[in-house]
This record gives sequence, C-alpha cells and structure tokens, in this order.
Amino acid sequence: MVEGSMTQGAGQGPVMRTDTLRDFQVPTVPAVTEAPVYGEYPAYYEDSAPVPPAVPPAVPPAVPAAGHPAVPPQQAYRPAYDGPEPVNQAGPEPYEEYEEPEGYTPTQRDLPVIGRGAAGGPGDTVQVQYVPQDAPEQGTGPGPLYVVGDVHGYLDELVTELHAQGLIDADGRWSAGTARLWFLGDFTDRGPDGIGVIDLVMRLSAEAAAAGGYCKALMGNHELLLIGAKRFGDTPVSSGAGTATFQAAWLLNGGQRTDMERLEDVHLQWMSRLDAAALEDGHLLLHSDTTAYLDYGDSIEDVNDKIHELLNLNDADETWDLFRKFTKRFAFRDQDAGPLAVRELLDTYGGGRVVHGHSPIPYLLGEVGTEDGDESRGPEAVDGPHVYADGLAIAMDGGVTMAGKLLVVQLPLND
Repeated sequence: MVEGSMTQGAGQGPVMRTDTLRDFQVPTVPAVTEAPVYGEYPAYYEDSAPVPPAVPPAVPPAVPAAGHPAVPPQQAYRPAYDGPEPVNQAGPEPYEEYEEPEGYTPTQRDLPVIGRGAAGGPGDTVQVQYVPQDAPEQGTGPGPLYVVGDVHGYLDELVTELHAQGLIDADGRWSAGTARLWFLGDFTDRGPDGIGVIDLVMRLSAEAAAAGGYCKALMGNHELLLIGAKRFGDTPVSSGAGTATFQAAWLLNGGQRTDMERLEDVHLQWMSRLDAAALEDGHLLLHSDTTAYLDYGDSIEDVNDKIHELLNLNDADETWDLFRKFTKRFAFRDQDAGPLAVRELLDTYGGGRVVHGHSPIPYLLGEVGTEDGDESRGPEAVDGPHVYADGLAIAMDGGVTMAGKLLVVQLPLND
C-alpha cells in the first residue's frame, strides 16, 4: 500500500489516504549512461553548501520546578568527549547533482504549509499550552505517562526539560519512581550530541526499570538513516529518482560526523530493536505523521515484528524503503482528509488519539521564520503540543532544531 491508495479501516468504509508532500533531501549518483534531463534544482539545495563549524548554542541555566534543586552545568551529563565540535556536512564530493524521488519533501522554510484560518475555517488549529508538572508520585502502581518529542542531538535542552518535569534529579538520574516515559524517536542528526542523547536514554531505561517505572523509545526515520549510513555507507540503493546512498542522504539531512565516530555496536543494536508503534492509555504513539504504518500489518505487534524482520535482513534496499516511507509527513493536517487518515490508524491499531513527532509544529501551524533569518513569528510561538485533526492528533516536535522548544509533556492533555 502507498499513500493515496484506497484502503479499508476496521469499522470504516473506503477511505482515501491523504497525499503526503515530497519528503527529505535525497542525493543521487549521476547515471553513467544518458539520463533524462531534469529542470533547475529547487532553491533549498543552496542550503547544502558547506558551512563553518557549528558551535552548540549556549543553554541558559534551568529554572527549577517547585521543590527541585537547580540543574548544575549541563556538561555534567555529557559523556566525556575531547574531539572537535560537530559540523553540519553537505555531502561527499562525488555527489555534485541531486534528484529527489517521488514522495519526498525537505524540511526547509520554503516548504508549503497550511496557515491558520479563522475559527472553524480551513487550516484552523488549536495550540495547547502546557505547564510543567510536579514530580511524579512514587508508588507501586503505574505512574503518570510522559512523552518526549524529537531531540535531534540537543542533549542539554533534553536534560533541562526532564529535570523541569521532575523525571531526573540534579545529577541527571531517574527520580520519577513508577512514571512511564516514552521518546518518540529522532535522537540524532542536526544537533551537537546525538550519541550523548542515546547514552542518556539507555541509562534512564535501566534506572527507571529498577525503580518500578520505565523509559522506552520508538524508532524514528533518523534512526533508520543512521543505521543505514553505518551499515551500508556508499552502497547504491534504488530510489524513485535513480540511485542514492545512505551516506550522502545522512550527511545532507543533518548527519554529524562526530556522532558517526562515536557510534558503537551497542548503539546500533539498541536502535535496531526499537519498536515503531505503541499504545499507552488510549494514546497511539508513533514517530511519523503518516499512514505508512498500515503497510506493515493490522496490529501494533505485526507492525513492530515486520519492521524488525526487515532490518534484520541487513539489506540496503529494504532499509532504504523503510526510511523512505517513514520520512513521509503531513497525512493528518488537511481539514477534511486528515481526520479520516487518523481514524484509519486508530480503527486499525486502537486508541483514541495519535501522538507523533517528526513534523515540526511551526510547519504544521504555518508559522516559520523568513528567509533572511527572522524567526520572530516562528519557533518561539511553540509553547506546547499541537492538537489538530478534529482533536484526534497531537504533534510533539516543537522544532528544537529551529530554535524552537524541546517538548516533554505529561499525558493526557487537559485541552
């Protein structure tokens, strides 16, 4: 099944899948033989030019929540590393021309977005404010449920938000007892310390389990991208526009060389075993706002088993197909088709709401900065999760890579 096909959801009549916009920048290797001539490349490829070394933004001291000590300097949570600061790379020299396969959209400012209309009109959405909660109560039963949006290597911001919610203490250790914490994927790329983020999540998983709670994570499309770049490198894969490689696609979409240098087998094994979907307290947790999950099974268990099976094949083309499908986005945002797409997922897998990351809230709201770097009407407008699609979907990617907000939120939302 592909986006745009007719499908049958449980208890539903035929539903037209929402068309998704072209997703992600995908480099291709120019063909040796004569190939079709393509038009001028979109302006967003200008962003692929090499840039000077990026300096991670300074993070102001955390404002402690009531009853919590102040967070010490964030370096205390970062694994020891003496290498150079990460640099956003544009891609290896051989890839001078790029084409994107059908079904991809780059996450750039010139991406078409749906604006906010008048109340009840096309594009009308609800912005939900959230307030950090007090520390979860220690107990013997299931604790409160928290979700974390896309982190993308911003370790310091993650530590600050986890501490503000009372999930970790001043030493960065699990302090939430029986609380349940889910990460929605995309731990690496774009930001300065993706491996540090993975190390923290792995450690918190062990500490939470020992305390009677848990810390779990879903697989995002950037996990698939990093796995592919490590396993297959410059091995050609078949894309909708010709030949591509994981290595070039990873670099073009925010891959950090320092992450690759520090990536170990334990990180690869951990990422490869992550589930793609979960159901918690009536919330269907996914990384991507796409209906592509339906291609892999009619139950959450089937979806997770099938994706694990495909990854275990260690096949470059199969892994690329997984990456391609889970980079699709915006299946839920159309005023009419969006709720139908969400209902198809809920009817198939259960739950009353989909909670996802992947698509930055500024794009969903149509509030992005201007091309000259003015962010005045963009990411800083994101104060919390975004509820849309007739209240059936909750977006959790606050746009931390756009100077937005890294979201750590307790569910259910009081909207």
